[in-house]
Amino acid sequence: MSRDNSTYKEAFNRSLDFVATLGPDGALPSEIELTQQLGTSRTTVRAVLSHLDELGVIRWSGRTKTVLRRPRPADYFAKEETLSTSERVASQFMEFILGSDLEPGTILHESEMVREFGASTSVLRECLIKFSRFGLIEKEPNRHWVLRGFTRDFAMELFDVREMFELRAFRNLLEKGPGASPMTDLITLDKAHETIIADSEREYLNFPRLDEQFHRVLIDDLNNRFIDDFFELVSVIFHYHYRWNKRDERERNLVAARQHLAVIRALEAGDGDRAMALFKDHLNSARSTLLTSVAWDTDT
Repeated sequence: MSRDNSTYKEAFNRSLDFVATLGPDGALPSEIELTQQLGTSRTTVRAVLSHLDELGVIRWSGRTKTVLRRPRPADYFAKEETLSTSERVASQFMEFILGSDLEPGTILHESEMVREFGASTSVLRECLIKFSRFGLIEKEPNRHWVLRGFTRDFAMELFDVREMFELRAFRNLLEKGPGASPMTDLITLDKAHETIIADSEREYLNFPRLDEQFHRVLIDDLNNRFIDDFFELVSVIFHYHYRWNKRDERERNLVAARQHLAVIRALEAGDGDRAMALFKDHLNSARSTLLTSVAWDTDT
């Protein structure tokens, strides 16, 4: 498979996340098991293994695939390279409205955005309709799109819904109990969290990817198309970094990594009540972080 293919790049990044959970001297499973782990074809798995070997992340010799080192940020393909066309346009749209410091009430011209993003009108319109469902923008009858603003109220309303869905997802995890696939998937993220905590000076930039992986395990297990659709928007907005204050980014990531690991340890110990209490604390902390780390349209 061509390494210019976004599907390949996304699978490669997932493989790096998986390798991070194994640690140095860990052994990767068979190619067939990797196709299931990465959700891709055997041809793609072989291309991924070859690339990992070239980078010195693993040593691949016949059926033996040994981890030599932990993945580094530079090993990953940029997020933009792994996105589908619609995801790329959604990301470009957020950059456009946040990076340009557009004020609420600004008229958005489709023709201008089509040129700016290099996208077709149909793909752009699909993106705009998605964001309009959540009130970020609005289409005036027979006129232009209007930006309603990435305001504090907008983000907090969005977070309220996120919190409701994630708590439901966590209760679902606890109901399935030890040994269930999502519980196991979450617990196996412990080593990746330990790595970031042990060497936060060098590893903290790896946390956003791990954070998304941690929360996605919960959401994916609900298998709810409406929640999945909502979380696509959450991923774009809450993980979008253009207005985040980078000054205390390392400390924020370190705190969140410790909170994740505390939840994982409680699950590992079979203490569901403590795990739920810790998870609620984590969501409360995430809410506070959002309030203090973002430059809002209503701020002066």
